Amino acid sequence: MEGRVSGQPAPSSAVAIRPAIPEDLDALMALEVAAFATDRAERRAIRHAIASPSISLLVALDGAVLVGAATIERRRGSRRARLSSIAVAPSRAGTGLGRVLLDAAEAEALGRGCGFLRLEVREDNGAGIRLYERSGYRRFETVEAYYEDGTTAWRYEKELGEGKGTGTAAPS
Repeated sequence: MEGRVSGQPAPSSAVAIRPAIPEDLDALMALEVAAFATDRAERRAIRHAIASPSISLLVALDGAVLVGAATIERRRGSRRARLSSIAVAPSRAGTGLGRVLLDAAEAEALGRGCGFLRLEVREDNGAGIRLYERSGYRRFETVEAYYEDGTTAWRYEKELGEGKGTGTAAPS
């Protein structure tokens, strides 16, 4: 990247977060392939997410390079949002970008009137589980064979707002 002396990625604090736009579609598809071995979003689903008023698809940019994304889904009349995907480019794993995206997703959900954020994570995704638990999420359900490869999912929820929240599951 121009102006950078080393080949190291910029610190995660240097990334810009913004809503996805249609021109991001190819880069988002490439991120899906790089970040996920299974359960990848299809092109039409990403296109729908970019345009949908009930979905916020946020992207993380290091300069002009898309290095991460988070998808937040909302239902009308519900105070609960769902983080349906968080993807970090493999070259950025371990840099804190997941935390930056999670913080942005929480702020987006809260800004849209949602007081709770739910998510699912593969039981074998140790880094994701640590991130969510350190961020105040509480596991409330196990779903066997949730993913297309048969892996179990752990469902988590966090109460958003002031402080870390109680982590107590709220009624729908």
